[in-house]
Amino acid sequence: MGRLVPAVTRALDILELFLDGDGTLSAPDIVRRLQLPRTTVHELVTTLAARKYIVQVPGQPGRYRLGVRPYQLGARYAEQLDLAAEGQLVARSVAETCDETVHVAILEDTDVIYIAKVDSTHAVRMVSAAGRRLPAHCTSVGKMLLASLPEQELAARIPDGAELVAMTPNSITDPAALRETLAEIRERGLAVENRESNPDVSCVAAPVRDRTGQVVAALSISVPMIRWSEERRAELEQLAAKGAAELSEHLGHRGVA
Repeated sequence: MGRLVPAVTRALDILELFLDGDGTLSAPDIVRRLQLPRTTVHELVTTLAARKYIVQVPGQPGRYRLGVRPYQLGARYAEQLDLAAEGQLVARSVAETCDETVHVAILEDTDVIYIAKVDSTHAVRMVSAAGRRLPAHCTSVGKMLLASLPEQELAARIPDGAELVAMTPNSITDPAALRETLAEIRERGLAVENRESNPDVSCVAAPVRDRTGQVVAALSISVPMIRWSEERRAELEQLAAKGAAELSEHLGHRGVA
């Protein structure tokens, strides 16, 4: 790996300052926050403005905001994003950490579709495949995604009189009971499946957000009951949340929703 170029690093540091606060900065603000010489900041700001990375705020002399160029670069990055490919990369990293099966799934109507999957190396593991479709209410990823829907949309997809299929004796089949569970998931920001789609497997899941903060997918870790415990669950919840946050960052999401 080659050496970092100090001038480029400082210019990028300046641009990243605009991600915080109200999105406007003056040269003295930059000097204070980055502890750089005033002359250096003046030269960098002048260069960034000349290349349209920053522009002066109308009516506020000496203050700058991001210009059109970062937006153009971000738009091009967004065009190239592939949720399944990005999900596969992050799922692989999570699976390497915990050696359990990791999925990324999206919601379609009242089902989930797995778009990425990485297997555990254990002899006893969950058998599944990318592209598989399951009832959302029976899975941790599905419950996480349902919990993220606006109340009106959730009611339209699963009305009070809906018949919810049971995949195991633990599956939730009552819409009212499902809504109570989803409210708890909404509060915690994590979902747990207790042998609801497979009698021998439990799962944990966390939400994946895009750059607007909208939940667009969920990441889960599935564990056979022979390796499941409350201590293990807590550990995997943290790992799922970390993996989902990493995938969200790949999609352009920043910070807490």
